[in-house]
Amino acid sequence: MNRPSAKRRPPLVLALGGNALVQPGQRGTIPEQVANATVAMKMVAEVIALGHEPLLLTHGNGPQVGTILLRSELLADRLHALPLDICVADSQGGIGYTLDRLLVSALKRRGVPRDVVTLLTQVEVDPDDPEFQKPTKPIGIFYESNEARGHQERYGWPMVEVPRRGWRRLVPSPHPRSIVESAVISQLLASNSVVIAAGGGGIPVWESPEGDLVGVEAVVDKDRASALLARQVGAETLLIITEVEQVCLDFGTDHERPLGKVSTEELRRWYDEGQFPPGSMGPKVEAVIGFLATGGRRAIITNADHCLAALDGQAGTRVTP
Repeated sequence: MNRPSAKRRPPLVLALGGNALVQPGQRGTIPEQVANATVAMKMVAEVIALGHEPLLLTHGNGPQVGTILLRSELLADRLHALPLDICVADSQGGIGYTLDRLLVSALKRRGVPRDVVTLLTQVEVDPDDPEFQKPTKPIGIFYESNEARGHQERYGWPMVEVPRRGWRRLVPSPHPRSIVESAVISQLLASNSVVIAAGGGGIPVWESPEGDLVGVEAVVDKDRASALLARQVGAETLLIITEVEQVCLDFGTDHERPLGKVSTEELRRWYDEGQFPPGSMGPKVEAVIGFLATGGRRAIITNADHCLAALDGQAGTRVTP
């Protein structure tokens, strides 16, 4: 068992996007996800080997939870349907297991074995959050326009077009208010364990008038949840891994401009101008702004290939208070 160091360092929170496990053009099969996760965990192992620890790893689940939900709905005439919170829990367990075993192996190969703990994580949300009336969170696979129209007509799904990728289903994404297991996560980090938590943004719950936790039909954005958890465990750095090396202004246009080192003030101004769509880069930028406004010292948004260089200040979008 790892033991806590005499003087505990603030943890690094690394938020891995769910799409890191399902690359563009892939079906999202388990062998594909394992192959992609193997590459991602080699990168995480290198981050740890270079001394960036304690490390708290969070991850998305957009493609996976959408697939679980679609499978449930397609078989609804033969099997019982799965509520969305159970779909989130299923994806959290499956992805967490995959990342856990691959990271353990990658760390052993580098000669830096660590205890890796995957924790089923719940996130408290507000039942009156406006997201329940106007969903903004894309989940599941990408569809061609004719397929998207078919699902809208058959299931009543709200859909959104993602530039360069296709159409995806929208579900409610309420803002996280508290991470239920944050105290346990802090204890595990203090023991120098690598912790995988808040998978898929965490399982959304709210507290009933009687004080019971009740599952909610929603998907919490993993970047918002990661930023909240980072604050609750005392992290100084939040590193968000996504598909692009840098955040861009005028993304997808002929005037696209990548951002390197920027201040929170600059990023907030562009956010308020509507530069970052709510279903993609918007929550990441919002998470970064919130994290730095409440005590965080730096935040980074980049892709896996530039992760180490970004931590050294040489790549990615690097935001300071």
